[in-house]
Amino acid sequence: MQKFHLGLSQIPHSPSMEEEHSSSSMSILSTPFLETPRKTPSKPNKRTIVTTLMEAATFTSSSFKEDTYFISNLKSSEKKALKQLKEKLLASDEITNNGSMWGVCLIKGDDVADVLLLKFLRARDFRVNDAYTMLVKCLSWRKEFGAENVVDEDLGFKELEGVVAFTHGFDREGHPVCYNHYGVFKDKEMYERVFGDEEKLKKFLRWRVQVLERGIKLLQFKPGGVNSLIQVTDLKDMPKSELRVVSNQIMSLFQDNYPEMVARKIFINVPWYFSMLYSMFSPFLTQRTKSKFVISKEGNAAETLYKFIRPENIPIQYGGLSRPSDFQNGPPKLASEFTVKGGEKVNIQIEGVESGATIKWEIVVGGWDLEYSAEFVPNAEASYTIEVEKARKVNASEEAIQNSYTSKEAGIMVLSVDNSASRKKKVAAYRYFVRKYNSNTPSDMQLSLKIK
Repeated sequence: MQKFHLGLSQIPHSPSMEEEHSSSSMSILSTPFLETPRKTPSKPNKRTIVTTLMEAATFTSSSFKEDTYFISNLKSSEKKALKQLKEKLLASDEITNNGSMWGVCLIKGDDVADVLLLKFLRARDFRVNDAYTMLVKCLSWRKEFGAENVVDEDLGFKELEGVVAFTHGFDREGHPVCYNHYGVFKDKEMYERVFGDEEKLKKFLRWRVQVLERGIKLLQFKPGGVNSLIQVTDLKDMPKSELRVVSNQIMSLFQDNYPEMVARKIFINVPWYFSMLYSMFSPFLTQRTKSKFVISKEGNAAETLYKFIRPENIPIQYGGLSRPSDFQNGPPKLASEFTVKGGEKVNIQIEGVESGATIKWEIVVGGWDLEYSAEFVPNAEASYTIEVEKARKVNASEEAIQNSYTSKEAGIMVLSVDNSASRKKKVAAYRYFVRKYNSNTPSDMQLSLKIK
């Protein structure tokens, strides 16, 4: 077999690749291979006070265990506190509308009500009086704010949806994920348009509550169920001083009225000064609070998010494969995950592509900064390999690549990522489907990745 590159040259096809194909099973995936160049000795990195503090503050916590909300798992003192809070609510003349929030009647005494009551108790370390006071204030605020109906309001922030704050997909445990990124407000015109006066600020806060309430509607509020959100905050380009007032108001509002609604707080693209501040203040935080935090320095967003969220649920701007339209037709198609080690080249070979079939694929590598290419290798000995996408350097900021190819003969599609110029290991993912000739139904083919 010979190799054909854009009609410019013909290069003999590598026999080793033919052997790789022939030795593969007839499953959809053949075994990818790696080419590892000679590594050069690395120079020792100079350590500074700043890098040391950043390393101390940059961590991925896996120690946090979310409450199951099963009564049987509570300590005897916690069961007693829950019983006392229920009795206090039943005897109270401060509770109106049956003490209802998120469609749950708090004095009903069922498992669903217990989940919410336990959230308030947990937020106040099971101090019954403090939890009761917090609950009464929250009910009063929700009534005054109109929180139960805010999700249906049109607040006129279409330009901010999907950019500043939005709920998108789920983590690996089924929690809805809410993303926050205030970097757009570095633009002074945008800042003035949204926060220009007191009325605009109130409207924005109402919109931010709306985003959170929509996410909470996805929760189950049942023992052993999904009872909290994951929050991802992107600190890249975030104005510090300009958003101090807004940030403080949002934080205060959420802490007072949404106890234990966030299971994990992931901060990505964290600048060095934030890491330093965290390292200074973390000793004063409780172990439970610290276990909820994940701090990830700039450039490690995809690597961090992949630990908690599958790539088909991660937005493309953060190194995932998910586009806003993906959820319009049900759950997204699962992706296959793999890693690209430093100094390695990975070839993903998709076998069984029939003549006339159209193959569509998406592929992404977190923090790219490597070379990517795609080619179609026909099965026939006398045919030429077609260069579908010419090898090119993919910049670090590029999003997932999406492409398709219709074959004129049976063969194999090969997607290549070459990380030979880097020593950094990178997370990656891909997915694809093949539409056979004269068929209206896509035929999905599952892949796995083998490294040898």
